[in-house]
Amino acid sequence: MDELTALLAQHGLTLVFVNVLLTQLGVPIPSLPILVVAGALIGEGTLHTVPLTLVVVIASLLGDVPWYLAGKRYGYRVLRTLCRISMEPDSCVKQTENIFARWGPSSLVVAKYIPGFSTIAPPLAGAMRVSFGRFVAYSAAAALLWAAAPVIAGYFFREQVEWLLGWIEAMGTGALAVVGVIVLVYVAVKAVQRFLLIRFLRMIRIDVHELNAMMRDGSEPVILDARSPLAREFEPRRIPGAISVELDSVEHLLESIPAGRDVVVYCS
Repeated sequence: MDELTALLAQHGLTLVFVNVLLTQLGVPIPSLPILVVAGALIGEGTLHTVPLTLVVVIASLLGDVPWYLAGKRYGYRVLRTLCRISMEPDSCVKQTENIFARWGPSSLVVAKYIPGFSTIAPPLAGAMRVSFGRFVAYSAAAALLWAAAPVIAGYFFREQVEWLLGWIEAMGTGALAVVGVIVLVYVAVKAVQRFLLIRFLRMIRIDVHELNAMMRDGSEPVILDARSPLAREFEPRRIPGAISVELDSVEHLLESIPAGRDVVVYCS
């Protein structure tokens, strides 16, 4: 364990910086483990709180600001691109928009604790024209709040962290293999879920031309615009005759639709 602990003590700040930066840029790697280890090193006196705080905040801002600027310049397109590569693409846009619409820019403070929202929040803030100074302040506060919990946990449970580091060093490449298997299983499960959802949607989906034909031949389908208020603000155009509806109230609306009418729903 001595060699691994010495390596972490010597390069701990660099490892934290790189890890946090990559995470905030959108790379799907966890940052919490390295922050827990950093907390344990603080408890041992080999790492100090102020430098760690500065490293976390600077790395987080360097990862968030480019996405903020991209959102400010390209708007809603950035969100769609990020959600396509997200591990939770099917709820990514809707969840993010709903949180931001409800709490506004202050939601950025807790964004890093909400899966999916942490990556989408910076470009969404840019697209919503949140001022740069306000965004930086919220993002810095978010970084401090996000890092505080794992660092404190590592500080108080440093004996357990030392045991875990010793186990990792003893396992060598075996520990990496275990972590790799866990990651692969997680990705595989998400891929299967995504595949099954897409296959289901393809069975019940119609394209624009089919919908246009239904509207022209007098079928009079009920068209529901299930986009969030933010999505409608970004793209005010809509299908003629579409009814704006929130997902929470869609069941109540469907009860009022006469039997036999086709219902077409479109969203973000």
